[in-house]
Amino acid sequence: MKVIAFYKPYGVLTAFRDLEGRPTLKEYIPLPGIYPAGRLDLDSEGLLILSDDGRLIHLLTDPRHRIPKTYFVQVEGKITQEALAALQRGVVVKGKKTRRCEALIIPQPDLPLRSKPVTPHDETTWLRLVLQEGRKRQIRHMTAAIGFPTLRLVRVAIGPITLEGLQPGEWRELKDEEVRRLWEYGQSNRRV
Repeated sequence: MKVIAFYKPYGVLTAFRDLEGRPTLKEYIPLPGIYPAGRLDLDSEGLLILSDDGRLIHLLTDPRHRIPKTYFVQVEGKITQEALAALQRGVVVKGKKTRRCEALIIPQPDLPLRSKPVTPHDETTWLRLVLQEGRKRQIRHMTAAIGFPTLRLVRVAIGPITLEGLQPGEWRELKDEEVRRLWEYGQSNRRV
């Protein structure tokens, strides 16, 4: 079984081919037969886990396992405590309320520079969000719903696996112990 952690750069598609010629995972990961466990949008960055084990991919993507995913999110504007509380409670996105999540204001994190720098029109706030679900463009929709558009989004952890030691475009194979911890994490958090 192969399981890798990859730091997806900004502007890279979470796929191994693209008919439009955009950069893909194939340009970074020369391993055949592995697939991403979930996605990050083209304009998002950060941790992807890829594997050739379909059961592990299912564990990491099925919301019943409630694997927490941690993000650093830069939003436009100085976020209010009321807006932060709304994120924590869950907000309505496309007619459906999101699950409760952890949401904290944090100092600007030490992240690698992005290939296309963020150019805010106003002051910004950095947040640390921990979600246990993963709808399409969910964080961007959540922050927009409370009036603070997302400028930069970096996934820094999936369960116990982090970006530590990786730079954008780099990957590493997970150790057996790390894979075992992922399985244990997913099984202990499972809700029917």
